[in-house]
Amino acid sequence: MKTSIFINLLEKKQQIQQLETAELKSVVEEFPYFQSARALYLKGLRNQNSFKYNNELKVTAAYTSDRTVLFNFITAKDFNSKKEDIHKQILEKISKKVVKENTLEITEDVVINPTETIEEVEEKLEIGKPISFLTTESNSFNQWLQLSVQKPIARTVEKIEEKTIKKASIIDTFIKNNPKIKPLSKDKNITVPVAQNTHDSALMTETLAKVYLEQKKYQNAIQAYRILSLKYPEKSGFFADQIKRVQILQKNKS
Repeated sequence: MKTSIFINLLEKKQQIQQLETAELKSVVEEFPYFQSARALYLKGLRNQNSFKYNNELKVTAAYTSDRTVLFNFITAKDFNSKKEDIHKQILEKISKKVVKENTLEITEDVVINPTETIEEVEEKLEIGKPISFLTTESNSFNQWLQLSVQKPIARTVEKIEEKTIKKASIIDTFIKNNPKIKPLSKDKNITVPVAQNTHDSALMTETLAKVYLEQKKYQNAIQAYRILSLKYPEKSGFFADQIKRVQILQKNKS
C-alpha cells in the first residue's frame, strides 16, 4: 500500500473500500504490531459487512496495548456509519412514510416458519454478522473478548519442574512453621456477605445476547432474551421468536 493512501485513510480523506481493505490486510500480516493499520483494517471489514470482522476484533484487541482506546474507536459514530447510495436513502424514506400512513403502531412480532433451515435460522439471528457495540455497552464488549484471553500457555519441561520444586518448598516451609489458626470468638456476631448470582437486567442488551450466540453459549442467550422480554414488554413477541430460533440452533448443534 502506498504511504499517501494510508495517510489519507488515517486522516479520513478516503473511504476504506474492498481494495483498500485487502491492501491493509497485507500491511497487517507484514507488521502485526502496527496498531493503526489494524484499526483501519478492522474498519474496512466493518464497511464490507464481512463475516471476518468479529474474529478480527478479538485479534486486534490482543495486539492493542489499551483496549479502552479500541472500544472508543469501534463505538465512534463514523466507525459504524457508511456512505449509502442516494437511491437507497430515498427508498427508505418512502417506505417509512408508507408505514406511518398505513399503521399507527409497528409491531416486531415475527412468525417462525416451521420449515426454516438452520442456515435461515442463523441468518435471522444474524450469526456471523459484525457486532456493533454502543458506548454504553462496555460490559458486552468485555464479555465478547473473554475467549480471546483464554489461550493455552506453552511451558518447557524445565519451567514445569522449577515450578513444582518451588511449590514443594513452600509446602515444606508451611509445615515447618506450623502456623496456628485462632478460633473465632463466640461473643461476636459475624456475617458473611453472599454474592448474588443473578443477571443484572440493567446490563442486559440485545448486543450481549448476540455475543452469547457468537460464543455458542446458547443457554445464556436464551436467558438474555427472557430478561430482555421482561425489560421491554413491547418487544416480547420478537424476543420469544428469537428464543425459539436459539433452541432450534441449540438442538441441531448439540
